[in-house]
Amino acid sequence: MAGIYIHIPFCKTRCIYCDFYSTTRSELKSRYIHALCRELTERKEYLKGEAVETIYFGGGTPSQLSEEDFRQVFNTIEQVYGLENVKEITLEANPDDLTEEYTGMLAMLPFNRISMGIQTFDDATLQLLNRRHNAAQAVEAVRRCRHAGFRNISIDLIYGLPGETNERWKRDLQQAVSLNVEHISAYHLTYEEGTPIYEMLLTHRIHEVDEESSVHFFSALIDTLIAAGYEHYEISNFCKPGMYSQHNTSYWRGIPYLGCGPSAHSFNTFTREWNVASLEKYMHSIEEGHREFETEYRDIATRYNECIMTAIRTMWGVSMQYVEQTFGTELWQYCMDMALPYLKSGKLELKDSYLCLTREGIFISDGIISDLMFIEE
Repeated sequence: MAGIYIHIPFCKTRCIYCDFYSTTRSELKSRYIHALCRELTERKEYLKGEAVETIYFGGGTPSQLSEEDFRQVFNTIEQVYGLENVKEITLEANPDDLTEEYTGMLAMLPFNRISMGIQTFDDATLQLLNRRHNAAQAVEAVRRCRHAGFRNISIDLIYGLPGETNERWKRDLQQAVSLNVEHISAYHLTYEEGTPIYEMLLTHRIHEVDEESSVHFFSALIDTLIAAGYEHYEISNFCKPGMYSQHNTSYWRGIPYLGCGPSAHSFNTFTREWNVASLEKYMHSIEEGHREFETEYRDIATRYNECIMTAIRTMWGVSMQYVEQTFGTELWQYCMDMALPYLKSGKLELKDSYLCLTREGIFISDGIISDLMFIEE
């Protein structure tokens, strides 16, 4: 099985925290869709005939596309890869794009999952982040998706935002739970170098939350969502039973995927590729028949480290049987030796030969992952 990721780089405006590749040059959309469909067609062999089970439209803001844009892309995928094995097709969307008319249009297309970037329900903070929606629009957008027939809705939240308090984060969580969506992703704000919010931090116009508060916010997140019936299936992701993101889970499980569009990554288990992070360079190179990309060839240590880094973040953990079979007894023994102190302290546990983080281990997961990774001397 395999997945397809499609990067839609267009945004009406840029959020001050975002470092994903995007552009506001919407006049290039038509030309871009043609280039994207050409890349999808020309890279058919990358997945080596594996059945495509998930498709994910990410961005940028994919909800900036029109019905005709989507139909061109879906027609290409159907002709080249087929849609008969596809179980999940996700669209990332901004709440203010999800009008009654637009959600109705989406329901006529093959999409069966909507992932909505809400970030917070605090209007003042939304303005600070340069988000285009307010809290009321976000709530209404969820209602509209339901009305249009979507039964798999995910929302994104960010915590540790400037001025975050326990009370404000609790309100965000209560509002999120009240929407009764199938999936919630919640990430701690990261100040990425080169973003406007990073510059604001450097010039002391805003202040980073302290570590103690961050731990408290994360703990409240886990407690609130588990009490509301969500499974904590990945460090930053929660779902109603069985409703985990199949596409994102394929990343954590090392399943091959094809990524199309500027800056998009692809993975075939042995190599990684990523397209040039420039819309104009991407389109020009596709049109000229020489796609501009870079490749990373992954040795066994790199593959082992990626397995540890991704799989241990999930509730399923790392299969130690898989580690031994795939990477050899030496790396299996290394992993077990490095895990031993954490097993003894209750930060890791072995469940049916799967190495998993415990509740206590989740809070220091970065350190655990770092220790389990193999660094050649």
